[in-house]
Amino acid sequence: MSEAEPLSPGAVVGILGGGQLGRMLAMAAARLGLKTHVYSPDPQSCAFQVVQRHTVAEYGDEAPLDRFAQEVDVITYEFENVPADAATFLAARRPVLPDPAVLASTQDRLVEKEFVAGLGIATAPFARVDSEAELARAIDEIGRPAVLKTRRFGYDGKGQATIREGTALDSAWRRIGGRSAILEAFIDFEHEVSVVVARERSGRVECFDVTENEHRDHILKISRVPALVSPAIADAAQAIAETIARAFEYVGVLAVEMFVPRAARGGETPVLVNEIAPRVHNSGHWTLDGASVSQFEQHIRAVAGWPLAKPVRRGRIEMINLLGEEVEDYARWLAEPNAKVHIYGKGNVRPGRKMGHVTCVSPDPASAGHR
Repeated sequence: MSEAEPLSPGAVVGILGGGQLGRMLAMAAARLGLKTHVYSPDPQSCAFQVVQRHTVAEYGDEAPLDRFAQEVDVITYEFENVPADAATFLAARRPVLPDPAVLASTQDRLVEKEFVAGLGIATAPFARVDSEAELARAIDEIGRPAVLKTRRFGYDGKGQATIREGTALDSAWRRIGGRSAILEAFIDFEHEVSVVVARERSGRVECFDVTENEHRDHILKISRVPALVSPAIADAAQAIAETIARAFEYVGVLAVEMFVPRAARGGETPVLVNEIAPRVHNSGHWTLDGASVSQFEQHIRAVAGWPLAKPVRRGRIEMINLLGEEVEDYARWLAEPNAKVHIYGKGNVRPGRKMGHVTCVSPDPASAGHR
């Protein structure tokens, strides 16, 4: 469908997915006078608590998808595993941003890696693996340690197997369910970083500060801004994110996760791309309280056809995910003068589940005006 005119206040943004990202997108839209309608197959979706309308239906059910499209003015999504077919179906009826073609590319780790490499951007060495025999050949090529990942539907460490010296290849293949996969060389990194970047319809791009991320059991636990990397590395990371956003002709917010290799020296690649998330991202939650504009507002601005804001960081920031039962300790954080508490309203507490987050902002006069 052709690109729509910019929305006016009172227009309706449709959101595919009803998790915490959809919830925060809806809250950002409301602040700008826009309404939201969330579509999700989960009747307990936490985003439903803050929206004007919601639809409970499967992504493959065309009748409710069609009704949803008729009730909104533009459509976006909060997570990358929305079936690309559903996004394409909707795009014939309403503008869908980012473009469903981007969704399809980033849902497949191999296609994504090939796209990034085609831009001349460095990644870990990788190889396609469609069988146990191909896994053996790929290990001979890439070596150990390496990480075997399913090409589709993996997040927070799911669908992955690390192959070290002594790891039986048949066991690793079974661990990922014997599905089409990609083998990547294991990177000994000094820092795990990400850049959240926004691109508007006109092509203008704005980056947030480089964020340093700490994972525990493959789940993001803490994000710190600014990242403890050199200005040259920070510039390289932001340039990579901008290049990817422009190459996709992206509209909205995306995040690029990267490694800063421990062994990087003069002349070597200082940053390697790990993954692209075509959506607002957990590592950008700090922007809600620590920047002049949040990643969620930037995304809504972009898909609405409105101009982006220029992000300015407000100090030194630490964002801490509240996982599982940690959310029950929220009262301690409420007593902290520099802490902002965000609880997502999810009903079922499970180990490792993201139940909320806390943002701690410390004044940093040296960073005033720095981006």
